[in-house]
Amino acid sequence: MSAVADGNFSGKRVAILGCGYVGGEVARQALARGMHVTALTRNAGKAAKLHAGGAEVMVADLAGETWHSEIAGGADYVLDAVSSGGGGLASYRRSYVEGMRSIVKWAQERGQVGTIVYTSSTSVYPQGGGARVDETAPTEVVGERGAVLLEAERLLRENAGARRRWFVLRLAGIYGPGRQYFLEQVRAGEVAGRGDHRLNLIHRDDVCAAVWAAFAAPAAVANEIFNLADDAAAPKAEIAAWIARKLGVPAPQFNGEPAAGRRVVALDRVIANRKIKTMLGWQPRYPSFREGYENMLAPGAE
Repeated sequence: MSAVADGNFSGKRVAILGCGYVGGEVARQALARGMHVTALTRNAGKAAKLHAGGAEVMVADLAGETWHSEIAGGADYVLDAVSSGGGGLASYRRSYVEGMRSIVKWAQERGQVGTIVYTSSTSVYPQGGGARVDETAPTEVVGERGAVLLEAERLLRENAGARRRWFVLRLAGIYGPGRQYFLEQVRAGEVAGRGDHRLNLIHRDDVCAAVWAAFAAPAAVANEIFNLADDAAAPKAEIAAWIARKLGVPAPQFNGEPAAGRRVVALDRVIANRKIKTMLGWQPRYPSFREGYENMLAPGAE
């Protein structure tokens, strides 16, 4: 039987703190596995959907403490998948650093958590120039937002009283159902960034699978950082041209400007994923952009 078979999780308690694109899907999967799901979100609409599906839901700001008395401690599993919610650096810090600080305090005061998984980002790595980047790559010279993410990671690592073990998943660019931004750029004929820079991607469903692999890891596997990207980083121009052919439109131009929400053009590098494959047995269902976007472009897809 697989380590992530439904029976191994049935009846266990998971708290999902941040129910956006990834957290919301993990919550849905957890309910399907027969788990007791407690979810925290800032979005009342998402809260209503999760509640209708059987989750215990609270609408609150993770960085605050109003939720501490409402969510019981001692959960078997916790997923911190909070997003910045837009805004500047202060908002970024509140979501990630103050959010993690709040989780640590909750767990220390209300009951130690079994396993915490935190979704960080490969933006903590400053390497470019075509470098191959694994988990040993230096992170000392990084921008302000990367530094915020690293501080949140540090809070998780250094507060042993809050959890028995932790895992950090550093995610590449997430795409999947409902995320049409890149497709719409191709349709419009102009894509942000540079075509010769490689794009590191990870499908949402493969992120969720990695979360489950971390939750299900043997007790001897603990306190690890994993990069999460697919197997085939490719030049952005190659990806855009492939999508354009599928859409029946001309290959787009690249404007050399940062994508929406970014301050700089994405760096050219390859994010290595060998460690999580070796230690957790994770394998991407969508090993390259082709499988992922083929699925998104199929008739009836979201």
